[in-house]
Amino acid sequence: MYSYSQFDKDFIAERNKQFRAQVERRIDGSLTEGEFKPLRLMNGLYLQLHAYMLRVAIPYGTLRSAQMRQLAMIAETFDKGYGHFTTRQNIQFNWPKLRDVPDILDALAEVEMHAIQTSGNCVRNVTSDHFAGAAADEIEDPRPTAELLRQWSTDHPEFAFLGRKFKIAVVGSETDRAVTKAHDIGLRMVRGAHGEAGYEVIVGGGLGRTPMVGKVIRDFLPAEDLLPYVESILQVYNRLGRRDNKYKARIKITVHENGLDVIRDEVEKAFVLQRQAFGGYDQELFASIKEAFAPPAFIDAPLDAFYAAQNADASFRSFVDTNLAEHKNPDYAIVTISTKAHGKTPGDATADQMRVMAELAETYGHDELRISHEQNVILPHVHKSHLPDIYARLREAGLATANIGLISDIIACPGMDYCALATARSIPVAQQIATRFDELKLEHDIGALKIKISGCINACGHHHVGHIGILGLDRAGVENYQITLGGDHTETAAIGERAGPGFAYDEIVPAIERLVYGYLDLRNDAEETFLETYRRLGAAPFKAVLYPAEQIAAE
Repeated sequence: MYSYSQFDKDFIAERNKQFRAQVERRIDGSLTEGEFKPLRLMNGLYLQLHAYMLRVAIPYGTLRSAQMRQLAMIAETFDKGYGHFTTRQNIQFNWPKLRDVPDILDALAEVEMHAIQTSGNCVRNVTSDHFAGAAADEIEDPRPTAELLRQWSTDHPEFAFLGRKFKIAVVGSETDRAVTKAHDIGLRMVRGAHGEAGYEVIVGGGLGRTPMVGKVIRDFLPAEDLLPYVESILQVYNRLGRRDNKYKARIKITVHENGLDVIRDEVEKAFVLQRQAFGGYDQELFASIKEAFAPPAFIDAPLDAFYAAQNADASFRSFVDTNLAEHKNPDYAIVTISTKAHGKTPGDATADQMRVMAELAETYGHDELRISHEQNVILPHVHKSHLPDIYARLREAGLATANIGLISDIIACPGMDYCALATARSIPVAQQIATRFDELKLEHDIGALKIKISGCINACGHHHVGHIGILGLDRAGVENYQITLGGDHTETAAIGERAGPGFAYDEIVPAIERLVYGYLDLRNDAEETFLETYRRLGAAPFKAVLYPAEQIAAE
């Protein structure tokens, strides 16, 4: 894992010192809220519905145990005893007092963390595959690329005040576990004709009020050209992107309005100049960064205890079936810890739970943790002989729910419980859906099914790319929930199709129940997933189970 250089430490210390002075000026009235707003946003501080919210960066979702413990301390000391993991692989604290924020930032700096560029119209926290460095299907670990991009983009003078926020994601395999096609720039590591490392470059993806799947602007970009090419894309966007309307200021609109060919031509012209300007220094830096991401020293131990636990304990066997992924070392597994216990708030973890996860990482996981864009926590390197002990500890902490990829593993934004932009509640809907299908004891029979919920059109809950997406809106002062079907966040990305009229708050869970029972009747067999059934049959039979015939005709 990457460790801060002295430059990093000095840079963070100076930024924190500046912000401490700005907070003091806000508290004593020297700064108005309007004057303070751009300063706090540069440091990850929002003013939400009830209180300030601090969003802490977890670059490419990677944490050490000491960092997780510090987050637990912050949750307990400065907040209400918990944190919320986000779809940007960050963590949010929803209740800090303004006067305490500088102390929180200093506490973060002690463990090489910060909140810079987690908000504002800049290049946001670079995200990546939460299985990076461990996945069996990986071409190369994408995290060195993400770290290179993080260092390049931090406080970049040309891109600190873009027309809108800008998001980059990187994956190292054909399987897209980072939603790259819904990002402003998506990078997929590939091999060239002669085995050389490079990237497929995707631009113009995004969700929100105008969801779009990104388009490939370069099939193959040599690894040494990454920074000059990305800088060229940002330059073209900064020059051509709209600033007259913030809803049309994202690069997806720039690509849509100008056409991909025009954008590609402009980027290639800029790239010729940028390639000369970089002069290869970025590759020297890249080589030093890669050294920090060497794989851990894997252990060799017998697997008897693992197989014995599988045979003896049905609950452990269920956990193994759903929460483990294949590791590049066959004696190891990737363990996903669900933050989605039935009826709980998706993405929340208490300080005690954070400390348990830190302890497990330190004891059994080569001191590594990951945060996924699906709001769960991952132990990427676990020898299978340790899995029974890990499961027992997780179970004690309320973290052993065996539901990864199932209907209760829901992405949900904070919605109207916290967010000033939200128009409807998200968290209670997610809780009710999870609880209902746990009561029905159906979720393992249903199989792989991604439900994603947003409490407003900004789509922080990724509802557009959910197999079943739920969008909460305000209709004349009443919550109304639209359903979309057939979305997909993976390498076969698709934007879900709106099913029809929305449902009232007390109708949305029964509607989802009808939809799921309809799917169970429609699928060919137990192996056919919801998304496969939808793609085979289309929307009509699913709409038929949601609405009476006269409603469909009216729509």
